[in-house]
Amino acid sequence: MTITNLIQQAVIKSLEGLYHQSFSEKDFQINDTRPEFEGDYTIVLFSLVKKLKLSPDKLAKEIGNKLTEHHNNFISSYNVIKAFLNLTINDDYLQSFLFENYKNENYGTQEITHLKIMVEYSSPNTNKPLHLGHLRNNFLGWSVAEILKTNGNKVYKSSIVNDRGIHICKSMIAWQHFANGATPESTHTKGDHFVGDYYVRFNNEYKNEVEKLKSKGVEKDKAEKEAPIMKKTQEMLLDWERGKPDVMELWNKMNSWVYKGFDETYKRIGVDFDKTFYESDTYILGKEFVQKGLEDGSFYKKEDGSVWIDLSEQGLDEKLLLRSDGTSVYITQDIGLVKQKFEQYHLDESIYVIGDEQIYHMKVLKEICKKLGMPFADKILHLSYGMVELTTGKMKSREGTVVDADDLIDEMIETAKHHTKELGKVKDFTNEELNDLYETLGLGAMKFYLLKVDPKKRMVFNPEESIDFHGFTGPFVQYTYARIQSILRKVEEQPATGNQQPATVSLLPLERTLIIFLEKYNNAVIQAAQELNPSVIANYVFHLAKTFNSFYAEHSVANAENDEKKKLRVCISVMTSIVIKNGLHLLGIQVPERM
Repeated sequence: MTITNLIQQAVIKSLEGLYHQSFSEKDFQINDTRPEFEGDYTIVLFSLVKKLKLSPDKLAKEIGNKLTEHHNNFISSYNVIKAFLNLTINDDYLQSFLFENYKNENYGTQEITHLKIMVEYSSPNTNKPLHLGHLRNNFLGWSVAEILKTNGNKVYKSSIVNDRGIHICKSMIAWQHFANGATPESTHTKGDHFVGDYYVRFNNEYKNEVEKLKSKGVEKDKAEKEAPIMKKTQEMLLDWERGKPDVMELWNKMNSWVYKGFDETYKRIGVDFDKTFYESDTYILGKEFVQKGLEDGSFYKKEDGSVWIDLSEQGLDEKLLLRSDGTSVYITQDIGLVKQKFEQYHLDESIYVIGDEQIYHMKVLKEICKKLGMPFADKILHLSYGMVELTTGKMKSREGTVVDADDLIDEMIETAKHHTKELGKVKDFTNEELNDLYETLGLGAMKFYLLKVDPKKRMVFNPEESIDFHGFTGPFVQYTYARIQSILRKVEEQPATGNQQPATVSLLPLERTLIIFLEKYNNAVIQAAQELNPSVIANYVFHLAKTFNSFYAEHSVANAENDEKKKLRVCISVMTSIVIKNGLHLLGIQVPERM
């Protein structure tokens, strides 16, 4: 049980004993005490002042007296500022907590809940490589899954590969027209990049054809429909849905190139999945649901044969479900996938990590599932996140202006190499150790930078800023971890101080601050899960690292004032390193043993 929970229970018990009424934790707030005031935790009592018709000062003092009288095993003293009751935690309690937990490698792991949750992320298209936007999606999805797992849930990581549709056919048509039989192997190109180049080639050719038609007096809308390469692409999509052998053969071949490329990138960035779904499978099931919706009146056909649903009553307008030529759209496969997920895994919740531009789409999906009478419609949750841009502005994959994930990873590792060499502290590293270190730092910098911002916020990614060893960055936290390992190695070289539990001592301010901060890691893990927000963990580990560095600047570990203080500070150092390592793991970031 956390200190916050203990305080909540103690305050409720004290209130009920004093005023003979029922109370809950909703009747008051518990905050960290502001630095300018004495205390560790502050009880905010404003909501109780009106309810109990007492002055703030009188109410706070009565509760404070009750707490220190009956709960002095962990509350040592209090002070009052208006309706703010500031509590100081007992030194002995804090040290008992530290000595009981400082070697616990699983510290922060919560009790098993038996809830089954699926987190869907990545969801790439097989017509282009992963890019910067995909990186935020992958890091966010993987991290949320790990956070939920640490909170005791059974978590399934999944991805839906968008492996069919008009965009896939664009790459296929372009390859047929312009490749002359070229392959990733013959051009020494990574498979996903190879196919992505033909997607860009298609769009360039399409633009040229549209402009030619317009120059002949054809209206823009008509030119866009009549462009020969687009008509061939639409014909190929129909052939694909009919299962035409030569089209299917090309589709399988080009997708295999892309999958190989994706796998290389996923392995490099440390992202994995328990289950991969394919749109080419789920869209068929979705079509069956569309037919069912037509039969029961949930959906309707327009004169051109296209199928729609009217969600005006839900404030969502009309939504296309099948095109007039019978080909499906994204929402079609999404309907099929919902059923597949819940029936196969019996989920309590299905979380979709999708950008905020799809908020409307996800609302529509949920309403369609309700219309179809799916009992799990309310278990669909959209974790929407803001788009990520570079300092140079927005990216467009069809114009070839996207920053490929692989290129960005290479740049980050090179930047980490440059900054590390500037520090000049790696002269005794082997080349293999250096390469591992640069990769650990480069990927850590990128993941931390993309995860330290609340998912709901849009953000600009600055590679150079993300690698700063002194800023709010992954390398700063990683460096602190490596620094602690260095301290502990030096301590181990000194004469042993015994294995018995250290005696309690009077805590100095920074010692108290660090122990209380370590105790709050459980709260951070729980909060991050409740909010589906890895930035809670990123902010926590950064401030923990910052606090440890302030502590170490003031107090020696190896040369502490006495043996008991040395034991205390070793315990603090060990636990800080474990919590940093565990916290960074939840962000998908590795820690270096030395830097």
